[in-house]
Amino acid sequence: MREYADLRDGAVSALGRLTAEGRDIVVMVADSTSTSKISPFLETYPERVINVGIAEQNMVGMAAGLALGGHVVFTANAAPFLVARANEQVKNDVCYSATNVKMLGLNAGVAYGPLASTHHAIDDISIMSGFGNVQILAPCDGIEVVQMIEYAAAVEGPVYIRLDNAKFPIVHEASYRFEPGRPDVVIEGSRVAVIALGSVVGEALEACESLKAEHGITPTLVNLSSIRPLDADALAKIIAAHDSIVTVEEHSLHGGIGALTAVLMARRQLSKPLTMLGITEGEFANYGTRKGIRRHYGIDAAGIADAIRTQCAH
Repeated sequence: MREYADLRDGAVSALGRLTAEGRDIVVMVADSTSTSKISPFLETYPERVINVGIAEQNMVGMAAGLALGGHVVFTANAAPFLVARANEQVKNDVCYSATNVKMLGLNAGVAYGPLASTHHAIDDISIMSGFGNVQILAPCDGIEVVQMIEYAAAVEGPVYIRLDNAKFPIVHEASYRFEPGRPDVVIEGSRVAVIALGSVVGEALEACESLKAEHGITPTLVNLSSIRPLDADALAKIIAAHDSIVTVEEHSLHGGIGALTAVLMARRQLSKPLTMLGITEGEFANYGTRKGIRRHYGIDAAGIADAIRTQCAH
């Protein structure tokens, strides 16, 4: 039986442990105490949590100031409001100024489901990728997120970590070690390489396991959790070793990992079929439950399996 974990629980646990070990960590929220699940940290370190209310621009600007004062600052609020509402402050106060701020984008993708496009974050990677000086990470499970928080706290400069709002399958063994830049190969297979992002890695894993059990097909599954930095040579080597590629993301096809993969293939002259699964470019995501939205765009296990089978049939 596969275990499940909420990425936020792992993140908050890691922040508490790092603070107990003596790290000068400050957490800032924008009326997002519940969304961030920061309460255990708040109860232990109330003086280290600042709630600015629904004022994301103020939160980011204050975070940059605290970072300049020597603190390691983590902001934690809903991804759509962080990257859109506080866009200027993220760009100028954090990225351009290279301040030591770590931004946790909560409830990314279509996590908010029926709250619809005002609350969906299907463009956060695209937006953050347009800024310099910021590392962009997207953990796929509760094991990886802990190590990403540890890494973010240790590295100097801006980091954006894309988080979620529900429990997702534990993909990794306890022995897993996150390495910034490295494409994480979850399954070693052949013919088709599936490159997935964040919480849909669990959907892709389910698809791969069902294809192996029912059809004897074993694709390679890559968890692209480190978007920047990225070892482009390592990813190109994986792509070159397969007949076709499928990318999967709960993000717009504009500016996500599918586009990143396509650009890399063009630059390296790796000519082979590429299927990009995600939110249709130029559209807002559909209204509905998250499960229904994933099914609509073919980024659930069944849709991913169909895309892999189609590639194998060529």
